[in-house]
Parts: sequence; structure tokens; C-alpha cells
Amino acid sequence: MTQIVALVDGSIYSQSVCDHAAWIAAQTDADVELMHFLDRNQPSDARNNLSGNISLGARTALLEELSAKDVETAKRSQKAGRAILDEARSRIETAGSINVTARLRFGDVVEAVTEHEADADMVVIGKRGDAADFAKLDLGSNLERIARSCTYPVFVAARAFTPVKRFLIAYDGGASSRKAVKHVAASPLFAGLSCHLLTVGADTANARRDLADAQAILEAAGIEVDSDVVQGPPDLLISDAVESREIGLLVMGAYGHSRIRSLIIGSTT
Repeated sequence: MTQIVALVDGSIYSQSVCDHAAWIAAQTDADVELMHFLDRNQPSDARNNLSGNISLGARTALLEELSAKDVETAKRSQKAGRAILDEARSRIETAGSINVTARLRFGDVVEAVTEHEADADMVVIGKRGDAADFAKLDLGSNLERIARSCTYPVFVAARAFTPVKRFLIAYDGGASSRKAVKHVAASPLFAGLSCHLLTVGADTANARRDLADAQAILEAAGIEVDSDVVQGPPDLLISDAVESREIGLLVMGAYGHSRIRSLIIGSTT
């Protein structure tokens, strides 16, 4: 791994994004590129509500005033964005000898992340964004859009960082989960961590064989693995395993067997 893209927005998740990015960088000897995004087009609402009854001269004067306000608003947004990046950079650099760059970007976050696919190995994003409605437990809209479009791993940071000692791979035998196993086996991020390999579904000979094959790949990479097949609702059983086994990191494919990439992320994911 050579570069991690970490997205910060000044929300309460930004510190967690920085802490997780610092841990990933330390494990993999990767550089970190911090990004904060500003909306390029944030015109004043009044600009779109100019009455036809306003005279041309008054309308021109009002537009000039609104333009001046827009410029001032943009300057404040850029200043705030740089402050967010400076704080994030300092937090990561304090964690160790990590090469960190910071970029203030205009435009769409998904487009920028897609642009970095040739250079980056992973993107780190908070589970919710600055505008999340915590009462509704909404996932961040940018997270969902990035997960749909990204071709490299997406690391979703929880609200706070805790040291990772053990991880769980939710394995269903599909293409996404097989890819996840190969990624784990090849990545230095998981060195020194123990793995619980879990299949939720019918306990059949085929399921056991697929699980054994996945376990063999991980063990060949030097990872300590235990595995199990359980039956029941996947979301509940995976969550229960994470809690009961004190799992610090959950690894799973973004899509299950019936993948419709352009429309939906796997329901269990």
C-alpha cells in the first residue's frame, strides 16, 4: 500500500478518520492524502428569488451586493476548510512519522475519489458526515455514493478509534467476499492480527469447503484464523459476533451474490 485518501469534513467523525488513517499508514508504511471538499456553487437564495417587479437598476445593484456576499462566504469557507485540514494533518503527524499531504478541493467528492483510483490504495471516510441526522441514524450520503463507485477498498471509520487486534471477515463465498479474502491475505494492514472467518447461511458441505479454502489462503499468509458457519439473519449474527468476540474491524464485500452495482449496495453490508 502506497497511498491512503482520507476524507475530512469537520464533523465529529473527522478525528476518527484521522486516527484510523494514521493506524493504517503505520501498519502499511503508506502516505496519507487528506481531502476536504467545498461546494463550488453556493449562490445566495435571494439570487434565485429576484422579483420581476424590481427595476433593472435595483436588480443590478442587488446582484452586485449578493455577488460580494458570495465572495465573502467563499473566503470564509476556504479559511474554515484549511483549518480543518491543518488540524487533521497535525493529528495524523502526531501519531508517528507519517508523510501527510492536504488538499482543499472544489467539486464533487465521488469524482475526486474516482480520479485517484490510479494512485490510491484505500479511501477512509466517516460513517456519517457533517450533515447527518443522528436521530434517524442515517449513513452519510457520500459514503453510499463512494461505496457504489469505488473499485478499491473503502475503510469506514466508526465514531471513535479503538486499537484493532482482531478482525472478522463476513464470507458468503461470492465474488466480493473472495476478493476481500485475497486482499486481506496480501495486505500488511492485517499483519499481527487474528481473524474470525464467519459464514452466515446453511451449514452445508459446500459452505464448509468454501470456508476451508478461504481459511487456507489466510493461513498461508501467516494470519491466525478460526472459522464458523452459523444460521440466521446475517445482519444480526454478524453484529453479535463483532460484539461478543471484541472485533475491532469488520471486513466484507460491498455486494453479495446478487450484485446490482449501479443501483444498490448489498443489504447485509
